[in-house]
Amino acid sequence: MKTLKKASPHVLLLIYVAVILFPFVFVVFSSLKQSNLEIANNPFGFPTSLYFQNYVDAWVKAKINVYFFNSAYLATTSALAGVLLSAATAYALVRMRYLKVSKIIYQFVLIGMLIPGNVLFIAQYLLVMKMGILNTHWALFLPYTAGALPVSVLLIAAFMRSIPNELEEAAVVDGLGSFKLFYKIILPLTLPALVTVFIVNFLGSWNEYLLANFFISKDALKTLPTGMVGFRDSFQTNYALICTGIVFSVTPVLILYAFLQEKIIEGVSAGAVKG
Repeated sequence: MKTLKKASPHVLLLIYVAVILFPFVFVVFSSLKQSNLEIANNPFGFPTSLYFQNYVDAWVKAKINVYFFNSAYLATTSALAGVLLSAATAYALVRMRYLKVSKIIYQFVLIGMLIPGNVLFIAQYLLVMKMGILNTHWALFLPYTAGALPVSVLLIAAFMRSIPNELEEAAVVDGLGSFKLFYKIILPLTLPALVTVFIVNFLGSWNEYLLANFFISKDALKTLPTGMVGFRDSFQTNYALICTGIVFSVTPVLILYAFLQEKIIEGVSAGAVKG
């Protein structure tokens, strides 16, 4: 009985992992099959032969390469901009407490977390149209960056509160000004939180569909989620190509998390415990 009790949590975790991974494994196997007939006859089995031509066709003929670059470019730049702006804002609100309006500004920023993004869609569309940046990447870059600020400021501010004030006082004594103190002392110490925020912002921009669908109509500027819709319409009978497109959209996220998972866990746990 004791052995069963000890093993049961591990068995449940294995079952959970299997359930989570099964759809992705199914998609990968299907992307390597040559035809719809093979998928229909053996939907959950290993391909009889690995047909990598699907990846070439999807990358070139379906222009996944264009959509992939657009998504990677927008997700990376907006995530980096969000990290820098959030770090500067959090530092000003947490450390510069002599500013009388710091608490008011902090509460005002956090109010943004209470507003669903879809509620602002019409206002964002009108603003983007009046700014003359509709159908450009700026129409997505600015909303992506601004929309990520409330959560980012909350996470980074919680981490910055765990940094001892003595470190900053010693740096000031050594002659560092506010700007040098920020990028030489504060930013390196908050790196785990910055990585966490970057990943969260990157995933949000990478998977975003609503704004990308309505703000961008030029095919050369479309992102992967909106491009995948056209890909499905163009190749709706070729399920192998559809699965190949899904693999292209999921793989970068898995690779990014695999390399940065330690920093992500460290940032979330440190901010939660010490903040």
